[in-house]
Amino acid sequence: MSESELNSGLLDEFSDALWLEDGLSRNTLESYRGDLQQFGEWLARQKQKDNGFIAATHADLLAFLAYRFSARVKASTTRRELSSLKRFYQFLLRQGKIRIDPSLNIDAPKLPRRLPASLTEADVEALLGSPDVGVPLGLRDRTMLEVLYASGLRVSELVGLESSHISLSMGIIRVMGKGGKERLTPLGEEALEWVSRYNKESRSGLLGEKLSNALFLTSRGSAMTRQAFWYLIKRYARKAGIITPLSPHTLRHAFATHLLNHGADLRVVQLLLGHADISTTQIYTHVARERLKSIHAMHHPRG
Repeated sequence: MSESELNSGLLDEFSDALWLEDGLSRNTLESYRGDLQQFGEWLARQKQKDNGFIAATHADLLAFLAYRFSARVKASTTRRELSSLKRFYQFLLRQGKIRIDPSLNIDAPKLPRRLPASLTEADVEALLGSPDVGVPLGLRDRTMLEVLYASGLRVSELVGLESSHISLSMGIIRVMGKGGKERLTPLGEEALEWVSRYNKESRSGLLGEKLSNALFLTSRGSAMTRQAFWYLIKRYARKAGIITPLSPHTLRHAFATHLLNHGADLRVVQLLLGHADISTTQIYTHVARERLKSIHAMHHPRG
């Protein structure tokens, strides 16, 4: 068996194990595989290893990370790549394919504190008002934007919504998050009204003669994709005159930021965002601190 075939087989086994153990999405699995393939290709170029991944040493991993650093790769990207390598070599060790984990005692690069890009409430209102709700596709787009801002969903969660996932009577969404974890998220009256209107006025026309459980449909009656919605939100941002670089994730950040600005607890925001660990939500603590400073300045006699 050639080195490339051996490497490919190991990646297949690793991907299967991740899917079985953690139920990771296809996008996440492809991310792991892409990181590891990049390392495998680098190893092959070194022309020093006959068995690819299996023969890689601690020094090889350090040299690869140094190579990535010299290529001016972002620290966040290198950190993710190292995480993929660590997970992969832990798997190989458990499977008895290697005797020593070469990724041990390699620390991830520290990330500079970077606050997520967000939008003002006025920006959000301008964005939500951009679609032409007089046409079926415009009504669909307005509804998707309203649902995204009202719930803080990830874009993959948004486009993966099915009609049965929203209870209009109870005002909640059943969301299938990362790793197949389910959570219930309140939607709010405004977004519920748009969903109801979209269902009545647009969805059946977009569906035509086709059958689909997807809530949000394209003009061809198929489920909306992440890439298509990414394009739409950028187009509406330009129309609304928003200069801030915008992606579907920006509305998720705006959802969290605006909740905290209006008094929500960080733990509540964690649950609504579907973060497994509060540390992931800690990036928003600056918002909470600024709100506390404002309250102190307004109400304390020495403020």
